[in-house]
Amino acid sequence: MSFILNPVDTVESISKEDFKKNYLDKRKPLIIKGLTKDWPAREKWSTDYFKEIAGDIEVKLVDNSKADPTKVINASIASMKFGEYLDLIKREPTELRIFFFNLFKHKPELLNDIKVPKELMGGFIESMPAMFFGGSSAITFLHYDIDLPHLFHTHFGGRKHIILFDYKWKKRLYCIPNTTYALEDYNVANPDFEKFPALKGVEGYEVFLEHGDTLFMPTGMWHWMRYIDGSFSLTLRAWDRSITRKMASVWSLFMHGAVDSAIKVTFKGHYAKWREKLVFKIAERELKKGRPKN
Repeated sequence: MSFILNPVDTVESISKEDFKKNYLDKRKPLIIKGLTKDWPAREKWSTDYFKEIAGDIEVKLVDNSKADPTKVINASIASMKFGEYLDLIKREPTELRIFFFNLFKHKPELLNDIKVPKELMGGFIESMPAMFFGGSSAITFLHYDIDLPHLFHTHFGGRKHIILFDYKWKKRLYCIPNTTYALEDYNVANPDFEKFPALKGVEGYEVFLEHGDTLFMPTGMWHWMRYIDGSFSLTLRAWDRSITRKMASVWSLFMHGAVDSAIKVTFKGHYAKWREKLVFKIAERELKKGRPKN
C-alpha cells in the first residue's frame, strides 16, 4: 500500500517568468536538472574531495531512531572525523547521517563552487547554505522546515528517494502538536492504513534525484528522504516575498521552537504521551470531515 503519489514536473532549464507563474506562485515542486550545469561543484565535489580538504573536522551524527520526545529534535547520537564518516558511507550501508552541516564555515572557498539561482527568484539566505550527508540506509523523517523557507535541494554523488506532501495535509499526516514533524510510528514508503486510517487518500509527490539534480520545494512542503546510495545534498533557502508568510515564519519559530522546547523541559514524558494521543484524535477528525478540501 502507498499514498497517492504523482510525479514532479521535470525541466532542463526554466525562465524566471515560467518559474514564478507555474511553480513559485502555485506552491508547486519542480525538478531542474540543468540548474547546476555551470557549477564547478557538479564536477568537483565528491566524498574523496571533501575528505581531502576537510577530513579532520569533527562531525555530529544522527540515525533513523525515533526521536526522544523529551529532547531537541535531531539530537546527535555520535561523532567522528568527517573523513572517517565519508569513508564509511562510501564503503557500506549505514543509517548514520549528518544533518544541516555548514561546511562552508570551515571551508569558505567552497562557495565559489556554487551559484545561487537569483535569476529565478530573490530572497535567498546566503549565510545559511546547508549540507546533508547520508549512508545508503539513512532516512530523514517526515517534516517541513520550521522557518518556512522555499528550498532548492541539489543532490550529489548518488541517488535519493523523496516523498513530498503539500502543507494542507499536515493534520492527516499525524503531525505532532506544536511541532513540524509527523509521528514516526509509520513507514512513509509503505504506510499501514489500518493503524493510521487518516493516511489513506492523502496525495503527494514522488521524486528520485540523481547527481546534479535540483528539487525546488515551496514553503511549508512536507518532505521525507531516503538515501539510495551513500551521498550528499546542498540546500539553499529563500524567504517568500509575502509579509504574511514572513510573519508565519516568525510564529512557527516561536511556537515550534522556543515554546515546544520549554514545555518539553518542564513536563518531559508526560507531555510526549499526551500529544501522541492527541495526534490520532486530530487526524481522525480531519478524515471524518473530509478535510482538507481540494
